[in-house]
Amino acid sequence: MKTYKLKIKTKHQAYNLILGKNLMINLSKILKNNFIFFEKCLLVIDKKVPKSILNKITFNLKKNKKIIYFFNSSEINKNQKTVNQLLNILLKNNFHRDDCIISIGGGITGDVSGFVASIFKRGIKFVNIPTTLLAQADSSIGGKTGINSNFGKNLIGTFAQPNLVISDTSFLNSLPNREVICGYAEILKHSLILNKKLFIYLNKNGNQILKLKSPFINQAIYKSCLIKKKIIEKDENEMNVRKILNFGHTFGHAYEATMSYSKKLNHGEAVLLGIISASNFAYQNSYMDRKNYKKIINHFNKFNLPRNINNFFSKKDIKKILSFMLKDKKNKNEKINLILLKKISKVNYNKLFEKNEIYKFFNKELVN
Repeated sequence: MKTYKLKIKTKHQAYNLILGKNLMINLSKILKNNFIFFEKCLLVIDKKVPKSILNKITFNLKKNKKIIYFFNSSEINKNQKTVNQLLNILLKNNFHRDDCIISIGGGITGDVSGFVASIFKRGIKFVNIPTTLLAQADSSIGGKTGINSNFGKNLIGTFAQPNLVISDTSFLNSLPNREVICGYAEILKHSLILNKKLFIYLNKNGNQILKLKSPFINQAIYKSCLIKKKIIEKDENEMNVRKILNFGHTFGHAYEATMSYSKKLNHGEAVLLGIISASNFAYQNSYMDRKNYKKIINHFNKFNLPRNINNFFSKKDIKKILSFMLKDKKNKNEKINLILLKKISKVNYNKLFEKNEIYKFFNKELVN
């Protein structure tokens, strides 16, 4: 099985992403080859990670002092309380800047661990080992860290690049189908914003990717990471073009928050609903033509992806959804910034709308 290596170079840090199968059996060697040395490490491990793979990791790190924190990964636990618990562990065990935090889990685990690594003593080494498709294809690279609050999703956080990302596709075999679809959402998003060839590849091989078949899943992850690398190297701190990575997320984050981060709607499902909402809005307001709109809708139908917001919301939820959209971190005033497609692979990321325009849209989309 081919192993991919991708170097990400931002203004503040250059680091490698290693992608392949059964990488955990060579973890110590990979760390050494990428100049990651430490005396102590805090392993922040999602409780859902299979023990068989964890045993390989801990065996590989037997020469280092290890402290293990098992994290009950959920949007509700992605909060300041968890951050404080992790900081206390680091402080009590006298961690130094040359020591390391290693995240082993999905995007939530990586976001929390990366945030803690970025603020402890103003920065400690951070290695991200993503275990979900969403994290491997998207959130593990780019340096966004953060936690949620009562006011919305990811409103507290930093931009802090990891020192190394190791994506072992062996982890993916333990994922339920719902989590695979969750990760597919971000791969699809990347294709829609910047790479029509990838969209065509997904349209042709979507079933193989969703079944985690090689080499299709490896290619999809790698192509997805290439797109994100290209964007973050141009705009690390989301001042301009990086905003396009939020396509579907302004709606999606609001949907998650409106449902109080319920398990009934996970992040990827919310993003897919957000992509549909953004596409519907663009088409109805003549930003996107019918041909491109139908290609997106047909893709959702072809692979039976979540697409009906009426399964989750009704008109009574509109004000709450809008309140969270207004708090989105891309907004700079009382208007709502939407990332909209002109066509597949062409994006406009500076579209501002009054609250009442979005209200009218939802009033048409949602039933009582």
